[in-house]
Amino acid sequence: MIKKVKTKELKPGMYIHDMNCGWMNHPFMNNNLKIRDDATIEKVIRHGISEVYIDTDKGLDVIDAPTQDEVNREIEEGLNKVVEIKREAKEVPLKEELVRAVAIKKEAKQTITNIMDDVRFVKQIRTEQVENVVEKMVDSIFRNHDALVSLGRIRKVDEYTYVHSMAVSILMISFGRHLGLDQGQLMDVGIGAMLHDIGKTKVPPEILKKREPLTDEELDIVRGHVNHSRALLEETEGLTETAKMLAAQHHERVDGTGYPEGLGEDEIHQYGKMVAITDVYDAMTSKRCYQSRNEPTQVLRKLYEWSGTLFDRELVQQFVRCIGIYPVGSLVHLEQQMLGVVINHGVESLLKPLVRVIFNIKRQKYISPFDVDLSQPEGRGGEYRILTYASQDRWNIKPELYL
Repeated sequence: MIKKVKTKELKPGMYIHDMNCGWMNHPFMNNNLKIRDDATIEKVIRHGISEVYIDTDKGLDVIDAPTQDEVNREIEEGLNKVVEIKREAKEVPLKEELVRAVAIKKEAKQTITNIMDDVRFVKQIRTEQVENVVEKMVDSIFRNHDALVSLGRIRKVDEYTYVHSMAVSILMISFGRHLGLDQGQLMDVGIGAMLHDIGKTKVPPEILKKREPLTDEELDIVRGHVNHSRALLEETEGLTETAKMLAAQHHERVDGTGYPEGLGEDEIHQYGKMVAITDVYDAMTSKRCYQSRNEPTQVLRKLYEWSGTLFDRELVQQFVRCIGIYPVGSLVHLEQQMLGVVINHGVESLLKPLVRVIFNIKRQKYISPFDVDLSQPEGRGGEYRILTYASQDRWNIKPELYL
């Protein structure tokens, strides 16, 4: 039986089925292992892993620990309370804003690439470049917050570091707008998020791109990027304290297991808690040299599971409302054995979006696309139901082509 336990409950003789830390590297060869001694437990805890899944058929049990099925039911019940909301109508249609968003994404990617190159050559960070592109990102998200967000997930494996910084900035602006931040505050969090990983320029590329598990020493080097980011931004003129704080706190966790300071919940700024969520969401939905891509819905479920321990529970709930259970641009498996791409959120419920149906699973063939609005009565699209999310890699489908 698979059960979920806190790492402080681990004992030699237990079998870890899943490290439950999909967004981060850890120094173990596999995601599962038999615990032989207390030193292994200390190593798990030292690397910020607070909860794991154990297999009681392969090792010792914790009698009162919840089963994986019980945890999944709790997640479902929690998310079902989040999904029923009233969303505001978009001012600009997605298709129209995507045209602008493509150009803005290209400019943002080039901007962060230039800045990281400048830092490598010990040049001053040109903040006016960042401000200019972040302002365009803010304007785009006010017109339609799904266009840039959906494009932000598209990237090549070898450009993760650059596009990740841009994508986290987009997510922070969208999240901030959802929470009611004003234009100036959105500029601050957007700039800070764009620069939050600038310290990775000080980490050897062979470590960042390593496919095998990192050693303890290599993990310490990677984690040192936070202090490098903070130091670089402290030396940069024209940046607000918000920008510097986002760089310093994006790996802190509300249960105190984060780094570099191990701050507690009351010590982490709200923006720091927000960027922790957006940073992990983008990292887990990205394909990297050592990690396959997780689907957005799958990652949102994990964020909800980790809320209350690693992340602020209320902010995670708000992030789910902001992004949607099935984000725009995600692939879904319909009850009718069809695949579709989500092209708009449901106005009344996040479980009933507008879907563009594109593929017949039974016949294993593409079909002429048609749209169904799952929020409508039967006969007008309401007879369709989403079974679950679908993997774009498994089906070799690029959802962005159908937006």
